[in-house]
Amino acid sequence: MHWHSKLVQPQTLAAPGFKSLATPTHRGSTVLFDKQADVVDAWDQAKGGYSYGLYGTPTTLELSGRIAQLEGALHSFVVPGGQAAIALVYFALCQAGSHALVPHSAYGPNKEMAQGLLKGLGIDVEPYDPLIGAGIADLIRDNTALIWVESPGSVTMEIQDVPAICAAAHEKGALVAIDNTYAAGVLFDAFAHGVDINMQALTKYVGGHSDLLLGTVSVNSEALKQKVGATYKQLGLAVSPDDCSLALRGLQTLGLRLAHLEKSTLTVAEWLSNHPAVAEIFHPAFPSCPGHEIWKRDFTGSSSVFSFMFTEDYSAEQVEAFINTLEMFKIGMSWGGVTSLALVYPNIERPGKDYAGRLVRLNIGLEYTEELIADLDRALTAITR
Repeated sequence: MHWHSKLVQPQTLAAPGFKSLATPTHRGSTVLFDKQADVVDAWDQAKGGYSYGLYGTPTTLELSGRIAQLEGALHSFVVPGGQAAIALVYFALCQAGSHALVPHSAYGPNKEMAQGLLKGLGIDVEPYDPLIGAGIADLIRDNTALIWVESPGSVTMEIQDVPAICAAAHEKGALVAIDNTYAAGVLFDAFAHGVDINMQALTKYVGGHSDLLLGTVSVNSEALKQKVGATYKQLGLAVSPDDCSLALRGLQTLGLRLAHLEKSTLTVAEWLSNHPAVAEIFHPAFPSCPGHEIWKRDFTGSSSVFSFMFTEDYSAEQVEAFINTLEMFKIGMSWGGVTSLALVYPNIERPGKDYAGRLVRLNIGLEYTEELIADLDRALTAITR
């Protein structure tokens, strides 16, 4: 063989038998078959064998399996991000003429998709009060295909009565999907509480270091696996094996990180709750959080995100100055990483409420807790002066 050809079609020369604690990172688009009769083009590679890199390499399927195991699911689909996971759920369950329900407190891009792309495709997505509980039965129509829950809600942290919503939905033939990112798929057992589809952004706690974008959609029945799988294949939601490798590494420290983050976050939130500039704390473990009693009933812990409200003595300009004065807390979207973040939400919309630019969300990272409190104290003192 000419050396040009040898470069293109090399033989494996490394000795076999290497064993490591790290999952190998398998990259590849083309999958080779032994003979023509073996060629298939199917997404369920765990069942029918590998067919194409678009549907995942062994690295992708390893991550899929571990997430499914962690969440108690039958199967998990790994997709390029949390918003891709949300889109996969919508497109798998809804079609032109379908009706869906989404809480006012849902992740902003979910609601944006509902009023943008989905509306243009003839899918009617109706917002509802996240604290409605069993009362959601009154909103379910004959064509309701999907009900979203997100608990705690985005920024305003409402805890939903998920079991009551699931019971009402199933009685009328609707399916329930949860954005379970806050709980990292483990602090709230979605399937045990009646949910049909559990999605999360692995970007947050599983990745854990603000350096990857991934999401998962997990199902607990063969029928939903096939339904979601068919849509997954058609949308071409390929993910990077390198990102999957980082997520697999993140899983190894997830338990330790969540435990530390919960403790540190509760300490910071408790300090803020006693500060005269703070009117209200939105943290599931605090009685002031809407749905706190449901959180105590259904969750096994809390994580790193919470919000707080300045008193009416402070203007939106002062709140913005507070954000800009912080040093350890960085200004940035997303959360769940090792770095503490702060962001003001001046234009957040909730029916019947006006936060007047005084609502701030914090993500507590792995910095020394007392230094984070000192940073908050300095910034609060500066705007008060």
